[in-house]
Amino acid sequence: MTGTAGSGPDSAATDGVTLERALSNRHIQLIAVGGAIGTGLFLGAGIGINKSGPSILLVYVITGAMLFVMMRAMGELLLSNLGYRTFQDFAAAYLGEWARFFLGWSYWLCLISIAAADMVGVQTYARYWWPDLPGWVPMVVAIAFVLALNLIAVRAFGEAEFWFALVKIVTILGLIVVGIILIVTAFTAPSGDRASITHLWDDGGFFPNGFVGFLAGFQIAVFSFGCIELIGTTAAEAKDPEKNLPKAINQVPLRILFFYVGALAVIMCVTPWSKIEPGTSPFVALFVLTGFGGAAALINAVVMSSAVSAANSGFFSSSRMAYGLATTAQAPARLGRLTKTAVPGNALLLSCAVVLVAGSLGLIFDDAFQLVTAVSSILFIFVWAMILVSYLAYRRQRPDLHTASTYRLRWGVPLAWSVLGFFAFILVLLAVFEDTRGPLLLTPIWFGILGVAWAMVRRRSRQTSEAATHRSPAEA
Repeated sequence: MTGTAGSGPDSAATDGVTLERALSNRHIQLIAVGGAIGTGLFLGAGIGINKSGPSILLVYVITGAMLFVMMRAMGELLLSNLGYRTFQDFAAAYLGEWARFFLGWSYWLCLISIAAADMVGVQTYARYWWPDLPGWVPMVVAIAFVLALNLIAVRAFGEAEFWFALVKIVTILGLIVVGIILIVTAFTAPSGDRASITHLWDDGGFFPNGFVGFLAGFQIAVFSFGCIELIGTTAAEAKDPEKNLPKAINQVPLRILFFYVGALAVIMCVTPWSKIEPGTSPFVALFVLTGFGGAAALINAVVMSSAVSAANSGFFSSSRMAYGLATTAQAPARLGRLTKTAVPGNALLLSCAVVLVAGSLGLIFDDAFQLVTAVSSILFIFVWAMILVSYLAYRRQRPDLHTASTYRLRWGVPLAWSVLGFFAFILVLLAVFEDTRGPLLLTPIWFGILGVAWAMVRRRSRQTSEAATHRSPAEA
């Protein structure tokens, strides 16, 4: 196979097979955009609007700006050494192997949790067309489909994700165009509400639920932007990374802000924010207003493809996390084996098995979806914070690399500290609001488990080193 992740300890190979640089710029662009446009927008928009009103737009702008700083820092780190396959590699280089372990497995759990939640969503969406079909059938079909895409070759994954993301993007653009037409023509809904831009301030003001309501919107925004860092898992398989990674990072935040802020602004201009139900999709509601009878079926199909797309990205990234851990003796060695098509097959099978089990549990417990997504949001904050802490260590330890970088983050140190402060502020908010306080209190259990596991890994590593030291020359 052609292509290599780099040289030295960060370059892993199995029987001469290495991760293949087969992801083009269009693949990377759409993987990143598609990863951050999913259930958080299609299903969570109504919740965010209900909590914050029109000020949800400002929430997304602030959150997106903060995460753009994180992504720029990540981009500079990845390009400082092309041997870095994922962000866990540079975390280990600057913070120590413990960082690789904690970051890798925490991100793995993030992605698995989201994929499991998406599989529960697939079961729900399938009932629209086949109400009597057992829930496990569409879930198994979706998992098998995604597994097949990922096992063929990385290019097959990239191509599938490109089209999945494109469907979501076209749908959102269609909504924005339809919404603008309704606003310009002063469309009047059956309820008597006339589409107007004044809805953004004439129904209780821009902050109708006060400052507390504005703060409440950050919870759903953090979940919505989860997976924006997916670019950081494609570094080893990207063509011409010096050109394509910066281009993807620079363009994606603006596109996401356009899709979120533009789409939600149009929705609230057509329908007053106070009349948008939190438990329903405002996208469906807007298309229904146009009198298009197939709106529900259309959006249901888009949302299902969105769930499969998110699971597709989750399988890809979680398998690369497990693969990276295995090649550094922090996960079973079997997970570090590549197939003849240069993909980590065993790591993919592990992800599928765990998602299948977790997705099945989602059918048993009614609150499983909320719990899983809340825990995922908290772990995403941990992942993003670790990327920034790694960046600060890089700036302190290797100022020469920063000076020589062609993709420097200007005012990087103060900006990184500012974003870390923002993350701390979000954690305080999660502790304040009742619906996220429980998951926040549960996450220390996960880190406790990781701490015990890390101690075992270190002990085994020391034992292996001591055995190698005392081995006789003949035995060696």
